[in-house]
Amino acid sequence: MSTLAERIAPLAERFRRDGFVVVPGLLTPDELERYGRVVDEAVARRKRYDWRKLSEKSPYEQSFIQCTNLWEDSPEVLPLTFHPLVAETAARLLGIERIRLWHDQALYKEAGGRLTDPHQDQPYWPLLETDTITAWIPFDGSSDENGCMGYVPGSHAIGLRKFGKIFPPENALEILKLPEIRDTPPVFTVYFSAPHRVDFRALVRDLAGRLGARLHHLDAGAGTHRGQDQAEVHHPRMVGPSARTWP
Repeated sequence: MSTLAERIAPLAERFRRDGFVVVPGLLTPDELERYGRVVDEAVARRKRYDWRKLSEKSPYEQSFIQCTNLWEDSPEVLPLTFHPLVAETAARLLGIERIRLWHDQALYKEAGGRLTDPHQDQPYWPLLETDTITAWIPFDGSSDENGCMGYVPGSHAIGLRKFGKIFPPENALEILKLPEIRDTPPVFTVYFSAPHRVDFRALVRDLAGRLGARLHHLDAGAGTHRGQDQAEVHHPRMVGPSARTWP
């Protein structure tokens, strides 16, 4: 039976090339079912007083329901946020020995919600360091109908860094028209059932040490789509509320 290091080694090269990679079989079906249930409950508690209809929300809120750092007030979510296999995989993909958590977040795509506009995560974070990686764990199947994640391959390595305005709907796709990436079609991850896999993506990282970015967006969908989006950040001097490290 192969070790995690042996499984990740061939994926790491693809990750460095494209800026994202799918890791199959990282979480078990039982884990996905259990964690999906407790994240559902945690989000329901956070949003129990929000009775607004989708049409009454801002364009940003129409893209998804968002809850961050669920592990802080929902102990049942903590084992997922600090899952050792997820953390080790992220560290091995980056080629480092230790990794530190910035935050977790649950993103729920409501039925009829608008697309999540193409953007880079890094400019929205109060972090100077750019050696960052996220893990996207879709609890439900994702498809063209209910919304699936899209990436622009190689966009992390071209020296591009732009604050994408993901709030005004009229600007939704402007970032994809930039000359550096306009001829690179997005790649979408589609799962037809609850997957046993995790998507990892580089946020601002390139092999030459220049400033780069990986662009991604989430399609609009007719159904409700659940996804636990876990952002893990590594830097020796980073300080913040999440003091735990792996290992």
